[in-house]
Amino acid sequence: MDYQSIIDKYYKEDNALRHILLTHSESVTHKALQIAFFHKELNLDIEFVREAAMLHDLGIFLTDAPGIECHGTEPYIRHGILGAEIMRKEGFPRHARVCERHTGAGLSLQEIEKSNLPLPHHDFLPETLEEQLVCYADKFFSKTHLDVEKTIPQARKSLAKFGEDGLERFDRWTKLFAMPGDEI
Repeated sequence: MDYQSIIDKYYKEDNALRHILLTHSESVTHKALQIAFFHKELNLDIEFVREAAMLHDLGIFLTDAPGIECHGTEPYIRHGILGAEIMRKEGFPRHARVCERHTGAGLSLQEIEKSNLPLPHHDFLPETLEEQLVCYADKFFSKTHLDVEKTIPQARKSLAKFGEDGLERFDRWTKLFAMPGDEI
């Protein structure tokens, strides 16, 4: 798959939003690949991780998040679902699963219902190791501070506002994907 051609198709203009998407996605991709190469015992699909990490936020342009130059009409929480729809339309259902499952540390049906989120009512939890890895790597980078990688405690703090379930998933992933020097 040529992920760049898909990005180019939906982000035609060289503007601030394209810069935000590419910078954020490249950071997530770099971290995910570092982890994947370090943890050879996990037998991760490296090329898929690269593609999925670059495309995980494809749907942001359809959302209303002016702080990151998104001027669409949908709530930002739906960017993963919207990206998944695009990826399925493009013929990449496996990549679509990463898009729809990377928000927070994944979202359970219970979390969606409890918070009355404008999402379909079913689980959006990362299942495969590749889905989990991209979701995990994404937690270290925001789209508002593109040049900063969060520490594990900072990533945990960002996730804490979404409840204990997501924090527990993140903590499991921290142990699974641990790298030398990580504060576990």
